[in-house]
Amino acid sequence: MDQDWTGGCACGAVRYRLASTPYDAGWCHCRTCQLNSGSPAMAFATVPAGDFQFTQGEDLVGQFNSSNFGHRLFCTRCGTPFLMQVDHQPETVDFSIATLDAPDRVVPAFHIFYATRIAWAQAGDDLPRHDRFRRDTRGLSADETS
Repeated sequence: MDQDWTGGCACGAVRYRLASTPYDAGWCHCRTCQLNSGSPAMAFATVPAGDFQFTQGEDLVGQFNSSNFGHRLFCTRCGTPFLMQVDHQPETVDFSIATLDAPDRVVPAFHIFYATRIAWAQAGDDLPRHDRFRRDTRGLSADETS
């Protein structure tokens, strides 16, 4: 890793560090991500679960079950969403790219849950679009990805 991967929340109370380079970056258009981010889609990337490490303010991190298959962590002071962990991939976490100190370093490569996008929020790129999860999503059956 040639540079540190660090990030934090809007109020500065919570900070984190990634111990590895993020991968599998994409946009999620599901209703939960829309509500969690307050925007039409949320950009996320993945790291191994143990590689997302809070370095400051961990006692200010809240958690809620955001779906029947995952939970999310956020700053209890300012509400900044940090990450989501899903039951079908317990070895990884998906974190909000925008919370990185240098978010330009991670570029999304696909869209998921595009079928539930907000109608006026069409993606302005030519990245692959998936109605739900991608077909190659680890831990899911073919019924869950189509």
